[in-house]
Amino acid sequence: MVDILDNPILCKKCKKEMQKVNISKNGFILRAVVCPKCSSKVLHPVDEQEYNRFINLKNREFRVKMRLVGNSYAVSIPREIVNFMQEQEKMVNDMVKLCFEEAGRVSLCFNEILENGK
Repeated sequence: MVDILDNPILCKKCKKEMQKVNISKNGFILRAVVCPKCSSKVLHPVDEQEYNRFINLKNREFRVKMRLVGNSYAVSIPREIVNFMQEQEKMVNDMVKLCFEEAGRVSLCFNEILENGK
């Protein structure tokens, strides 16, 4: 299958051929084309759709229960988030980084490589 950005794309304003670039936004790398003359940008439609899906999930608040399991507590992660991360099978039994950031705030990091077995 051919990618849309593999073809020459002309700028709508100045009719110059646009150049491929990668744009970083909130940890996402978005493929795009930029006009060298007027700096007009066009994002790859698939990347833009995935980014918008991420923003919708990010802005949504989930209410989950904290349960006592043995001597620890467990919190379930909504399936929508796990599906978005596209690592369902890989995440099961994987180690994640848990940080107590401040009073009332805990964070989980799934994509960081844990150093020294920590």
